Amino acid sequence: MTLSQRMQTLTGGGSDGWDVFLKARRMIAEGTPVVELTIGEHDIRTAAPILQDMHRSAMGGHTGYAMVPGTDALRDMVARRTSERTGVPTTRDNVLITPGGQSALFTAHAAACDPGDTALYIDPYYATYPGTIRGVSAVPRAVQTRAEDAFQPRAADIAAHAPDARSLLINSPNNPTGTVYSRATLDGIAQVCMEHDLWLISDEVYDTQVWEGAHVSPRALPGMAERTLVVGSMSKSHAMTGSRCGWIIGPEEVIAHLITFATHTTYGVPGFIQDASVFALGQGPDFEAEIAAPFLRRRAIAQRVLGAQNTIGMIPAQGAMYLMLDIRATGMSGDDFANALLDQHHIAVMPGESFGNAAAGHVRVAMTIDDAGFEAALRRLTAFAETCARAA
Repeated sequence: MTLSQRMQTLTGGGSDGWDVFLKARRMIAEGTPVVELTIGEHDIRTAAPILQDMHRSAMGGHTGYAMVPGTDALRDMVARRTSERTGVPTTRDNVLITPGGQSALFTAHAAACDPGDTALYIDPYYATYPGTIRGVSAVPRAVQTRAEDAFQPRAADIAAHAPDARSLLINSPNNPTGTVYSRATLDGIAQVCMEHDLWLISDEVYDTQVWEGAHVSPRALPGMAERTLVVGSMSKSHAMTGSRCGWIIGPEEVIAHLITFATHTTYGVPGFIQDASVFALGQGPDFEAEIAAPFLRRRAIAQRVLGAQNTIGMIPAQGAMYLMLDIRATGMSGDDFANALLDQHHIAVMPGESFGNAAAGHVRVAMTIDDAGFEAALRRLTAFAETCARAA
């Protein structure tokens, strides 16, 4: 028996970008202590009151099939939060609840693209983006950004790839770079989307983690509400990564079709998870700021540590829980640096090459361990880079 081409080609015939992460996990399983700075997993767990509410809901009987679009309570809560944060009128009819942000990304591309359509995405990118596009039988095409622009995409570069494309996927605040797209950047993106009739898929799962500037949802820009699908999630904003609760926000007609799609794929999200999400969202922006606070603190630690040396450059970390570090002065690729750092010092970071060509010669560091451990790991990483640079 032969598997479908869709299954066989999800990674494009190469690595899926997770090699160093998997190597680190094997080392840990074999008993080697490793400092994990690879994935965006909070070092705090989901808050106890959220889990208690989840338990109450489950014990109260909300363990059967939930409504496929999501419960009215959660869709209303997401819609109200979106209206307040973006100024765009939003109702439950604009919202589909999904099993996490990744499911929302897949569903959005299934809505925007037919088999064989070209789907654009920005490089550097979250490692699942091209595979998600291939998963709906569309053709992924990267639009490269530049380190000297702090990885802000240029409208002209997008426009050069847009004439035969159907959709564009963006992510701000950005994983892996920490860049928050400026209003000028988003205005340029919106103009390209309108001129070339592109669907815009906007991954906004880090919208509560903004350290400089402000988060602007492109759905709020003139003429964009009818062509924008926004992906959101409880994972990063409320430290509920394992609960797998996300959403898509879009035009009512589109959401109606996506509800039908969800009926034939996921068949909804458990009711007790949705009830806990309503409770969590009800804690308001102060709670969201509390969840984000450790990453803002660690960004300040990184600025202090890296500001005291001149071997490693740091892309301005304007948002999200990551640092993108320029290690080209070592003469090494991101892959080689990350593997050597893991082998010699048992510190795991992600090579920039895991996120595309634009981040070659960089590594991504997740700010996801306690402050003291994070500072110690950065100092060891910096010392290792300085040794490599002297030997280059």
